[in-house]
Order: sequence, then C-alpha cells, then structure tokens
Amino acid sequence: QVQVVESGGGSVQAGGSLRLSCVLSGNILGYTCMAWFRQAPGKEREGVATINHAYSTVYADSVKGRFTVSKDSTGKTSLQMNNLKPADTATYYCAATTMPWSTPCQLNSDFSYWGQGTLVTVSS
Repeated sequence: QVQVVESGGGSVQAGGSLRLSCVLSGNILGYTCMAWFRQAPGKEREGVATINHAYSTVYADSVKGRFTVSKDSTGKTSLQMNNLKPADTATYYCAATTMPWSTPCQLNSDFSYWGQGTLVTVSS
C-alpha cells in the first residue's frame, strides 16, 4: 500500500520561511513524479510545484523565486518556502504518481497518491 505523509506546516509571519517534507512509502513502481498542491479556504486546489525522477522542476507563477522543491537520495521531497505572504495560507498537500521516462511532470498531471495535508498559516 502506497502512503504519502507530509510534515512541517505551521504558523509564520509574512516574510518568514517554512519547510515542508513529504515521504512516499510502499510498493510504487516506475518513474516517480512528486508534487505539492495547496488549497485555501473557499478556493480551488492549485498546483504549486513538481519534481520528477530526473530532478526537473516546475513551479506555479505565484511561487516562482520564493519556493524551492527538492528531493534527497532517500526520496524525501521537500518544499522550502521563503518570503511567505498571507496569500500563501492554505493546506498543502503532497502528491505522487508514476509516469513514463519521457513524460513531463506538470502541475496538471494526474496524481494517484495523496497525503493528508498540512496547514500553513501566514499572518500579516
């Protein structure tokens, strides 16, 4: 059984930083694409960033230059969030899927596995 578990949410003042982590476990075969999504109260879920098996990344325009997605040798995926704004307040979800080697890992890709979410609150 595949599990996705996020950690690292919390409260911070505007301009501050937080780091989210995501661990993927279970029997998952294929080339993995990991992603971070977020959903603010009353708003639709939006893609934030992706990182694929070759460490290629994609970012939403709203977070470019402030957020960095990375992956370490153990497969743990992280989202470093700097210069946070109140508009970044949301529940952040980690997601995973597998895809062929040549398929780009995009924010609108179809993700099969989802974490339970971790809340990030940014106060002004």
